[in-house]
Amino acid sequence: MTDEQLVRLKVYSNNIHRYRRLLRGKLTEQERQFVKRRLREEQLAIQNLTADRVPLSDSRAM
Repeated sequence: MTDEQLVRLKVYSNNIHRYRRLLRGKLTEQERQFVKRRLREEQLAIQNLTADRVPLSDSRAM
């Protein structure tokens, strides 16, 4: 994973933590739906970023 990908992963992770914290607070239904949508988008971004990686424990890589 490149340095840029690691930075993106950290940013996505930080955003996910922030959105989860926001969901624990008082929000209008419209705000809650927006935050939930953004949370799903960040989770998908992490999945897309890590989908191309070969697991370190994958013995086929050798």
